[in-house]
Amino acid sequence: MTMNGRAIARLILENGLAFEGTHFGAEGTRFGEVVFNTGMTGYQEVLTDPSYFGQIVTMTYPLIGNYGVNVDDVESRHPHVRGFVVKTFAESPSHYKQTDSLERYLQQHNIVGIAGIDTRELTKAIRTVGAMRAVITTEDAPVDELLARMPEALVPDAVERVTTQTVYRSPGPGHRVVLIDYGMKAGILRSLLDRGCDVIVVPATSTAADVLSWHPHGVMLSNGPGNPEDVPFAIATLRELIGRVPIFGICLGHQLIALACGAKTRKMKFGHRGANHPVKDLRTGRVDITSQNHGYMVDADSLAGTPLQLTHVNLNDGTVEGLAHKQEPVFSVQYHPESRPGPTDARYLFDNFMDMISQVREGRFTHA
Repeated sequence: MTMNGRAIARLILENGLAFEGTHFGAEGTRFGEVVFNTGMTGYQEVLTDPSYFGQIVTMTYPLIGNYGVNVDDVESRHPHVRGFVVKTFAESPSHYKQTDSLERYLQQHNIVGIAGIDTRELTKAIRTVGAMRAVITTEDAPVDELLARMPEALVPDAVERVTTQTVYRSPGPGHRVVLIDYGMKAGILRSLLDRGCDVIVVPATSTAADVLSWHPHGVMLSNGPGNPEDVPFAIATLRELIGRVPIFGICLGHQLIALACGAKTRKMKFGHRGANHPVKDLRTGRVDITSQNHGYMVDADSLAGTPLQLTHVNLNDGTVEGLAHKQEPVFSVQYHPESRPGPTDARYLFDNFMDMISQVREGRFTHA
């Protein structure tokens, strides 16, 4: 069957809500958690962000693909989403950096796309019910059969699937930083290299002994997909590292620090995904507009009795956005200071990390 000259695709949510639109990208059937991103641009960074592993991403901005794709706007070697949902995709993109179209890019990486549906209705459903499992398909399978296969959407070992499998090094003349890759965006590595760091990237499964064998001046914890409680090995590693080396955590890294220090995390109703989230630093009053991508958060009430202090909050919903250890050189944020895509307001946090490392190396560090 066709619609507007294109094959029909369907998006079916686990609660039975169904959408019919036109197919673009690859063909087939994919299962995943359906979420939405509010960014107006940056779809290629979204597609290649490992934190989206196993998810079907809906873009709320109505026109996607108008500037095509290029080799510069990627955050990993290949896309990680299971499916891509848009209102309208540009069939004839135009941009001076363009190397290909969005549709051919999705075909190349075997990602199923659906266009022509009411993404506002879908977003409202997710906001009302919460993030749900879903299936996106170009095949004519019965709905009951597809709903019965919804467990295929669950990916409990997401971090192990997206982390680097080997250690690699990007030399630099500055501080030696071990970057633990839980599903790292390239922007994090780039931000450290821009500051002259000697960066060693290690797998998520690395032990504290593995990390310390490099004699790092600091440890960086990356973003990554899924439930932070699904990576107990990472929590155990951090418990050994805290107090022995300066640590800066981003997104999943932030959540893992909280768990390692005795706090708790919980799943959000529909998460934060976009490039316009206002975050306030409670210590200075500064407000940054931030880029975010997460479906879990630190439970603020669970911070009582831990060595962590709340440093940043989301001005939209009051959720935890930043933490600092009360005695040790450890801090973290829930958002993405490297941006890509998004505003650059928070990039100074990488400079703060460099300053913290210098203070520890020079014996000047007193508190976070």
